[in-house]
Amino acid sequence: MHVAALGEAEIETGRAAIERALAEVTARAYALAGATDPLSKEARTKPGLSLKTYRLATKLAAPVAPAILAWRTRRGKEEPDRHAERYGRASAPRPSGFLAWFHAASVGEVNAALPVIDAIARERPDIRLLLTTATVTSARLARERLPKGAIHQFVPLDRQSYIRRFLAHWRPELAVLVESEIWPNLVLETKAEKIPLLLINGRMSMSSFKAWRRRPGISRPLFSAFDLVLAQNDSLAERFAQLGVTDSRNAGNLKADAPPPPVNAEDKAQLTAALAGRPVWLAASTHPGEEEVIAAAHTLMKRTLPDLLTIIVPRHPDRGPDIVELLRASGLKAMLRSGGGMPETGTDVYVADTIGELGLFYALAPVAVIGGSMVARGGQNPVEAIKLGAAVLTGPNWQNFRDSYAELLKAGGCKEVGDAGSLATVALELLQDDAARGAMMVRAEAAIAAMSGALPRTLAAFETYLPPKAS
Repeated sequence: MHVAALGEAEIETGRAAIERALAEVTARAYALAGATDPLSKEARTKPGLSLKTYRLATKLAAPVAPAILAWRTRRGKEEPDRHAERYGRASAPRPSGFLAWFHAASVGEVNAALPVIDAIARERPDIRLLLTTATVTSARLARERLPKGAIHQFVPLDRQSYIRRFLAHWRPELAVLVESEIWPNLVLETKAEKIPLLLINGRMSMSSFKAWRRRPGISRPLFSAFDLVLAQNDSLAERFAQLGVTDSRNAGNLKADAPPPPVNAEDKAQLTAALAGRPVWLAASTHPGEEEVIAAAHTLMKRTLPDLLTIIVPRHPDRGPDIVELLRASGLKAMLRSGGGMPETGTDVYVADTIGELGLFYALAPVAVIGGSMVARGGQNPVEAIKLGAAVLTGPNWQNFRDSYAELLKAGGCKEVGDAGSLATVALELLQDDAARGAMMVRAEAAIAAMSGALPRTLAAFETYLPPKAS
C-alpha cells in the first residue's frame, strides 16, 4: 500500500508506532551495554556540575542577601517595607481554592501577563490569582492594574530555602512564568513540588539560545521541567524544544492582544491646555545614550517648528534628573514632570519621570519614537503606542520585538530611522502631514489586528491545567 493512500490519522498512528519501537530498541541497547541513554528523561533532567555549583553558591550567599537588598533599596530598586517577601515570607494570607501563580519580572512581562490574568479573573471567578514581580516599577503597575481580588508579591531571591518557604505558604496548583524569566532554583523547586509549570509568551534571543545550548548540564534540567511552553512564534518554539521542552508551541505574542496603558482624562486635558496647540512628539522608554540622539533631533526639528515640544519618558524614571542635566548641557530648556510643573512656553523638553503615565503621553503625542532601538537594547513594545493613536518610529535595534516590527515595517505601519538626522526628517514629515500620518496609522492598526489571537490560544491551552468549570 502506498503512503499516499493513507489518511492523516493512519499516518500518525504508524509514525507513533515506529517511534515507540525505535525508543524500545534504543532503551534495550543501552540497558544491555550498562549505560544511560543521553537523550532519556533521566539524563535530561539530571543536574550537571554547573547547576549544582549554582545551587550551592546561592545557598552559601545567604549572609550577603541583606546587604544586597539594602544596597538595592538605597538605589530605589527595592521597597524597604517589603523585604520579607524577597526571603519568601508572605505579606498576605493564602486564599482558599485553586491558586494560579504568575511570575512576570518587569513591566514588559507584566503587560504580557495582564490580559491572561484579566481573562481568567473574568471567566473563572473560582480561580485565585497571585502575581509576583521583581522590580519596583512592575510592582506599582501590578497594584494599579491587577483585577480585584488578585494578589501581588515580590518574588523571592533565587535561593532554595526562600523558594521553598514561598511555595509552602502559597501552595499554588499552577505556576506560570512569563517570557524569559527562568531562574534555576525557582524552576527546580517548583517542579520538585509537582506543580505544573508553564511558560507563556516565551521568547529567547539567539545569543541566549546559544549560551543555553553550550551548557546542557544547566539547560536540559531546567527546560525539561516545563510542562508547556507557549512561544511567540515558530522559531522560538523550536529553540525551546531544542533545549529540552517536550511540549513547545507557537501561540503568538500576547502583547498584540494587551489593552493599551490607561490614560487619565483630567491629566490629558491639563496638558493639552498647557501646550496651547504647540506641536509635540514623544521619545518613549528611552535608555542611556538615546537622549543625546533625541536632543540633536529636537534641535534640527526646531529650525522648522520653533515652538516644538519634545517629551521624553525614560524607561527607568529614576534617571530623570540626569537626563535634564544632560539636556541643559546641550543648551536646551528642560524640566521634570515629577517637579509638579507643566511645560512652559520656553520649555524645549519635558521629561516625564513618573510611573504609570506612558499611556497619557502616547495619547497626547501624534508621533512617538520607541526607545531601546537607537542603542543596542533590542527595542520596546510598539503596540501600545499604536493603540493609543501615536505613529511609531523605531531605530534599527528592534530584535526583541522582531515579529511586531517586521509585520509593521512590511505593512508600512511604522518607519525605521538610523540617527538624529533621519529621525528629525521623518518625525517632521509625520507631524506636518496629517494625511500621511493617518494613512500610516490605518496600516499599523491593520497589522496589529492581524497579529492578534495569542490570548484565546493561550487560554485554550490553560484549560488542561485548570479545574473543570462549575456547571
